Amino acid sequence: MAEYMTETTQRPAGAGGAAATPAGPPGEEHGEARALWSVGRQRSGSADTADGHDAPAILDRARSVVDPELRAAVASLPAALRRIARYHFGWEHADGTPAAEHGGKAIRPALVLTAAAAVGGPEARTAAARAAAAVELVHNFTLLHDDVMDRDATRRHRATAWTVFGDPAAILAGDALQALALRVLAQDPHPASPAAAARLAACVVELCEGQQADTALERRDPREVTLGEVLAMAEAKTGALLGCACALGGLYAGAAEDDVEALDAFGRQAGLAFQLIDDVIGIWGDPGRTGKPAGADLAARKKSLPVVAALTSGTPAAEELATLYARPYREGETERTTLAVERAGGRDWAQTEAADLMGRAVGELARAVPDPVRAGGLLALAEFVTRRTS
Repeated sequence: MAEYMTETTQRPAGAGGAAATPAGPPGEEHGEARALWSVGRQRSGSADTADGHDAPAILDRARSVVDPELRAAVASLPAALRRIARYHFGWEHADGTPAAEHGGKAIRPALVLTAAAAVGGPEARTAAARAAAAVELVHNFTLLHDDVMDRDATRRHRATAWTVFGDPAAILAGDALQALALRVLAQDPHPASPAAAARLAACVVELCEGQQADTALERRDPREVTLGEVLAMAEAKTGALLGCACALGGLYAGAAEDDVEALDAFGRQAGLAFQLIDDVIGIWGDPGRTGKPAGADLAARKKSLPVVAALTSGTPAAEELATLYARPYREGETERTTLAVERAGGRDWAQTEAADLMGRAVGELARAVPDPVRAGGLLALAEFVTRRTS
C-alpha cells in the first residue's frame, strides 16, 4: 500500500467539472491486465466457468446459496436479537411479519464463492458456502454499527435498525452477527476453516481500525486531512473485507499461499474502486435508487475520497469547500457544497482513480488465476461494482 499511496498522492485532482463516467477496463499501461479483462469479457458465455460471467446471475446464485446459511445462523440467536437481525436483513418488518426484501446485493459472499470456483471449480464453490455466509455476517455487523455511528436513518429504502429498536439493541445485534460469523467457521469441518477464521478475525480488527479512522477524520480540520490517509482508511474500512472474501475463496479451494495473497490484493484494489464509486454515488447519486437522502455525507461533513481530493486540489473551489466544511452544515447548502466538490475536481479524480485501481486489481488477479475464462466471474463482479449507480 505504501508504494501505491506514494503514486496516488502525488497526482493532484483535476479542476474539471465534466460529467463523470463509471470506471471501465484497465488502461494501456496495464497491458497484461487489460488482456485478461478483454479475453474474459469476450468469452463470457463459455461453459468452462460454472457461473458464467454475468454479474447479476452470479449475485443471484450467491444469494440462493448463502441465504439458507444466514437464516440458520440468525435463527440460533436469542429472540430479541433475532428479531433485530431479521429486520435488518429485510426478512421481516418491524412488527415481525414477513417481508419480501433481501439483505443487499451479496457482493462479498459472491466474491468468496466465485474465487473458490475460479481456483478449484464447482466443488470448491459448494464447499465455501459457510465461509461466504461468515463474510456476509461480518459485513452486516459493520452496517449495523456504521448506521448508529453515522446516524443514518435509512438503508435499502427502509428505516435503519437503530431508528426502530434503539442504539443499544442495534449495536448488540451487530456484535451478535460478528460472533455468529466466527462460530459458523469454527463449526465448519472443512480443513481450511481454522485459517479462514483467523483471517476473518484479523480482517475485523482492520475494519474497526478503518472505522475509527473515519470517525476521527470527521473531527479534523478539512485543510489538514491528506489524500493518503483517507485512502489508507478506505482500504481498511472497505478494501479489507473484499480482499478477505476473495482470500477465503482461495483458501477453501486449496490455493497456494502466494495465490491467496494475490486474491486478497485483487479484492482490496477492487474494494478501493468500489469505495470511490460509493462515495461518488453518495454525493451525486439518485436518492430514489440509493435509498439515502441526497448529500447526506456532505451534510455530515464526511471526509470522503472525492471531497478530500477536491480539498487538496489547490483550486479556488477547494478553498470554498474548505470554508464550508469548517463550519456546521446549514440548511440548503447541499447544492453549493456539491458544486464546489465537482469544480475542484473531486468527481473526475474519483472516476479516474477507480479505473486505475481496477487495472491494478486485474493485474493481481492475473497472478492468481492466469486463465481469463476461469477468472471471468471475478472480472464480471469487479466491473459490476464500479459501474453501479446505487
